[in-house]
Amino acid sequence: MPTLSPFWRNGALALGLLLPGAALAQAPAPAAPAAAPSAAPAQSPDTVVAKVNGATITAGDLAVAADDPALSLPGVDEAQKRNLLVDYMVDLKIGAQAAEKDKVAESPDFTRKLAYFRDKLLLDEYLEREAKKAVTPQAAKALYDETVKAMKPEEEVHARHILVDNEAEAKKIAARLKAGEDFAKVAAETSKDPGSKAEGGDLGWFTKERMVAPFADAAFKLEAGKISDPIKTQFGWHVIKVEEKRSKPVPSFDEMKEQVEAYLTRKTQQDIITKLREGAKIERVGAAPAAPAPAPKADEKK
Repeated sequence: MPTLSPFWRNGALALGLLLPGAALAQAPAPAAPAAAPSAAPAQSPDTVVAKVNGATITAGDLAVAADDPALSLPGVDEAQKRNLLVDYMVDLKIGAQAAEKDKVAESPDFTRKLAYFRDKLLLDEYLEREAKKAVTPQAAKALYDETVKAMKPEEEVHARHILVDNEAEAKKIAARLKAGEDFAKVAAETSKDPGSKAEGGDLGWFTKERMVAPFADAAFKLEAGKISDPIKTQFGWHVIKVEEKRSKPVPSFDEMKEQVEAYLTRKTQQDIITKLREGAKIERVGAAPAAPAPAPKADEKK
């Protein structure tokens, strides 16, 4: 860890210094321990971890701080992170006590900010709670099954190609290949495509929309094992060999689970807000009047 200035405590300021990725990247890696430390026993949220002028800081307070994205500490081990969070909470409590003493909380601006952040936290907690109720394993699996059922089979092709500059050269290459020469060997010798040349022209599996139209049309018309005549695209002249064809495999539920749950969470929260708006009496006081509709043109009046 970078050495901190002796004028700064290893608390809120130190935690702030550790947050940028550059500081962490520059820190030397700690020596590996001789043996893995045993896991720390779980603490009750009410367990006191520090006191500041008589005010307590609990394990539950640390858990709240640890969930703050602004205090994320990637690459820091749990013991060090806990110590930093305790120091941060100590500094936070000291600062808050000083602000209370200075009557900061009595200012109108602070009152408005406090009301805003209270509403925001309430909404966030409410949406998170309701989403957890709705996003069950059963709901996620049902959405996956429904989506998969509606998907149409999509054809994929596994193909190789050789790219050259002119038609005459492409015709010579096509003739060599149709006479039985090894496609991968000829591709390595002649292809101008740096992305696939070293792989014997192999393009892997692709769907039709991933390729430019003339190339895709030719590839998807070819039977497996066949060699195409020269095909012209904006990149040059191609000779194509189709290795295999298949229907694109559907991703498994386990592969899609996180995406399905994220979609369900967003949809649930959006639906909640929509329903709340529909049931609320909303008045926009002092809002600008709606713009009048434009007058019809002369030819529209006839």
